[in-house]
Amino acid sequence: MKNCLFVPMLFLVLLGSCKNNEKKQEETIERERTVLEKIADANGYENWKNIERIKFTFNVDRDSSHFERTWQWHPKTNDVVFMTHEDTLRYNRKEMDSVIAKTDAGFINDKYWMLAPYQLVWDQNSFQYSLTDSVQAPMSKDTMQQLTIVYGNEGGYTPGDAYDFYFGDDYIIKEWVFRRGNQEEPKMITSWEDYKKMDGLNIATMHKMGEGNFQLYFTGIEVE
Repeated sequence: MKNCLFVPMLFLVLLGSCKNNEKKQEETIERERTVLEKIADANGYENWKNIERIKFTFNVDRDSSHFERTWQWHPKTNDVVFMTHEDTLRYNRKEMDSVIAKTDAGFINDKYWMLAPYQLVWDQNSFQYSLTDSVQAPMSKDTMQQLTIVYGNEGGYTPGDAYDFYFGDDYIIKEWVFRRGNQEEPKMITSWEDYKKMDGLNIATMHKMGEGNFQLYFTGIEVE
C-alpha cells in the first residue's frame, strides 16, 4: 500500500518542480530587454505613461544667428500647440491636412531631438538596428557602444535616414551621428549633454558640434 502511494506523491513533487522551473524561465524571459528598451529605460521611459503634457522651446544658435520655436504636446490625445513670436497654431496629429503636415514635420524633428531614447521604442517597427560593443566615439574618441538604426524607405517625413548612437554601460547617450539616406558620410555629429530630470524623465538639454559655433538646446521645459 505504501508503494502505491509513493508513485502519485512523487508525480506531484515532479509536477510542482516543473511548474516552478517554468515560472523561473518565464521570469527570466521577462527580465530580458533589448538594447532599445535599455536606453529608453535609462532615460526614465517607465514614467512616460504618467505624462499628460510636455512643453518645450527648441533653440538653435549658429554663429550669430538664433532660431527658436515652442511646442506643447498632450501625448495621450495627440493635441499639439505650435508657438512662435508671431503666431500660435493648434492641431491634432490624428487629423491633419497638407498645410498642417508642414508644421508637424517641424514638431517631429524637434521632438525627436528631445526624446530620441523613447523614439527607439516607439519606432522600433520602423527601422532595422545593429549593436557594436566597442567602438571609438567620433567626438570624444572614448570607447563606447554603438547602436545603429536605419529607417525603412517608406513612411515618415525622412524615410531611409540612419542614426548612430554612442553610449556607455549606463545606456545614457553621449553622442550621435545623423546620416541622411543612410549615406556613409555623416550629415551631423553632436554631443548629448546637460541632462536634466523632470518628473522622472531624463532629458539631454544641450547638443553641440565638435567644430564651429553650433548649439541646439532646449529651454522652458515643462512636464506634467
